[in-house]
Amino acid sequence: MNPKWAEENLQTIRTLMERSALYRRALAPILLFAGVIGIATAGFGLFFHLDRGWDFCGLWIGAAIIAIAGSFAIARRQALKDSEIFWSPPTRRVAQALAPPLSAGLFFGVLMTGIPDNQEVAIITSLLWILFYGCAVHAAGFFMPRGMKLFGWLFILCSGGLFAELLLRWRQFELNPHLLMGFFFGGLHLAYGAYLYLTEKKTPHA
Repeated sequence: MNPKWAEENLQTIRTLMERSALYRRALAPILLFAGVIGIATAGFGLFFHLDRGWDFCGLWIGAAIIAIAGSFAIARRQALKDSEIFWSPPTRRVAQALAPPLSAGLFFGVLMTGIPDNQEVAIITSLLWILFYGCAVHAAGFFMPRGMKLFGWLFILCSGGLFAELLLRWRQFELNPHLLMGFFFGGLHLAYGAYLYLTEKKTPHA
């Protein structure tokens, strides 16, 4: 093993542990922002009845891009405010953990747009996105407050349960995909972001 590589990894892990409280504070506004985007997108999709194939996938992929760009801007602003290097080794570790599941979700989302329009496509795509997002959050949870791992597990287990329900009641499975996405990517993010914000002063350490 390369001693320099091992030393760099040890330093990265030590830095991540030391900055746990800082990352906890950074998560609150990011989750609240993502939650607002999720609720707004769900409302837009419901109002204009964008429930099928290309319309649904295009709308939510666009929302995801906005949420990621906004989260990037929030994290960068906080790093500058705290005189921290934004693209630091710990940040790169988090990005590397998030990238594979999120890329898989994007791939399947784009792939599903080529299937003839029907609401089942939107529902299946929603469940896949919830699953991949849960995997991404759980993977990044190693570098963040431990609550993020539980948050990821919530997405994974719920997507599995809904997939089972879909298979058992294929023809009778009536759940609007925008409501599904709005609950997971809007409501749950707002709830967790509010929790982190309200408990920050009481529990400064994760």
